[in-house]
Amino acid sequence: MTVKQPAQPLLKDSRYRNIFNGLVRSLMIGFGALAATACSVAQQDSFTLVTELPPGFKIRGEAQYVPRPGETCTVPVKKGREHPGFKFFKQELSEKAQTAQFEVPLSSVEGGCPLVLDNFDYEVDAKFAAGVDDVGRDYTGIAFQESTTDDTDLPAPLFLQRQCEWSFRTVGSHRYIVKILKCNPTATWEQANGAVAKGPLQRAQLAGKTLKVSFTLSKEEKPAVDDNWVKFPNGWKRCMGKSLEDPYAFCRGNTSDFKPFKMPDGRDCTLYPGCTE
Repeated sequence: MTVKQPAQPLLKDSRYRNIFNGLVRSLMIGFGALAATACSVAQQDSFTLVTELPPGFKIRGEAQYVPRPGETCTVPVKKGREHPGFKFFKQELSEKAQTAQFEVPLSSVEGGCPLVLDNFDYEVDAKFAAGVDDVGRDYTGIAFQESTTDDTDLPAPLFLQRQCEWSFRTVGSHRYIVKILKCNPTATWEQANGAVAKGPLQRAQLAGKTLKVSFTLSKEEKPAVDDNWVKFPNGWKRCMGKSLEDPYAFCRGNTSDFKPFKMPDGRDCTLYPGCTE
């Protein structure tokens, strides 16, 4: 009687095993290529935004999207906490200089409507004293556009500057010092000398790249209202005006009569910013 041997698995045969391993390697290479292509597409549809802040600053960034040129659709309306056409970014306040990095899509689709990045707006907050309300705020931003025939060959600026400064004034019957923040775009050397384009940035030029925006704070402060203060070598003095109770207190040529004021911490002072002579 002949006993029939059980069939052996195909993979135990070296010929079939080699074929199987070859198929696995081919599939893995194929999947890897697809993944790499997907990553490449994702990278080309966004850019990295790096924001540098001085001590005592924080920002809230808002990317705004509009229908792609040629599209007849509209951005869906806001529903509850959903904000179609907007993406938000935050960089919290720090007592030290800080740098944050965000990945910003150049395009999006909301409700079936193809959108492109139109603006990235900054809400900038900065502390000028320890009190909860001792905060200044300003707004600045970056505009984007489609490539135009006139400047497609110009390199995109990859570094932008925003110069912030404080201006001071007195408020209330006790004449407390408060400060107003203003942040203005300043041209980099390349922009000032025509090496890169000015104005709105071209979306296509930023795809897959890094754009750095640096906020700096000027060491010099100036009065927020003209003809309220007189400058001396060691600081500023507040003009008297018609009386101590005069809330406007314009100098009107009187550069010898001054009145005291209070710092945010409550100190009585006669000279800003050193408080006393």
